[in-house]
Order: sequence, then structure tokens, then C-alpha cells
Amino acid sequence: MHLTSPAFQNNDDIPIRYGRKFDDINPPLEFSEIPPDAESLVLIMDDPDAPGGVFTHWVIFNIPPAATHLGEDEIPAEAVEGINDYGRKGYGGPKPPNGTHRYVFKLYALDALLELQPEVNSEDLYEAMEGHVITKAKLTGLYSADES
Repeated sequence: MHLTSPAFQNNDDIPIRYGRKFDDINPPLEFSEIPPDAESLVLIMDDPDAPGGVFTHWVIFNIPPAATHLGEDEIPAEAVEGINDYGRKGYGGPKPPNGTHRYVFKLYALDALLELQPEVNSEDLYEAMEGHVITKAKLTGLYSADES
């Protein structure tokens, strides 16, 4: 399985418009080689360089496995967005307090649909995914405090 973006390359800069201070919309993402036995996809975006530990910026589950992309500022109607570490539902763009941080988009193919409330956070989502992950892919983007 592969996860890419037409907006930036792996380990390259995420355009500033996707940052919290600017448009604060999600970048477009593309999925390929989804396993045929996948029942759903999960996407989690986090910042492992945050001062207080990993900070989750975006949580989406029950993405249909037939989905080949997420458009800029859009998700499939069937998908459910959880609560990010800003305390709100949906995408929360990068806003590092200092230096350049890595923002990791992780895509998981699961063998099940998850029966969770929309208010789920990343911690509860990871727990619910346990034993259901078929495969995963990741894409890392960089964002600098100079831009936020």
C-alpha cells in the first residue's frame, strides 16, 4: 500500500497554506495498492516532535477501501473524523512552536469497519484497531515554525 500527496513529496516541506495559521485545510492525499481484503481505511496525522510528546492533528476512520484519494479539504461521506489534540473534530494544521517538525500521515488498511463514536481520539482509535491492521503506509512532511 502507498500513500502520497500531489502537494508535497515524502520528507519534503508541506506547503504553508495547509498550516494552522493559514488556510488550515488538509492537503490532498492519494492511496494506491489497497489490499483486496481491506474493509476500511484509517488515517492519522501526528507530530512526533511536539514538545509534550506526540501531538495528533487529524483522525479519520471507516474510509471506504475503494477510495483512492482524499481531496484538499474533503473526505468521503462515509468516513468519520475523530477529535484531534486541538480538541476539535477534523483536521488541525501544523503549527510547530519552534524549529522544523515532522508531520506523519499514517494510512492503515483494516479487516473491519470500526464501530466507534465520532468523538474518538487517536488513543482510543489505536486501541480499536488492535488486531485488525492488514498493512500500513506513511508519508512524512516537514513544517517550520518560521512559517507558523
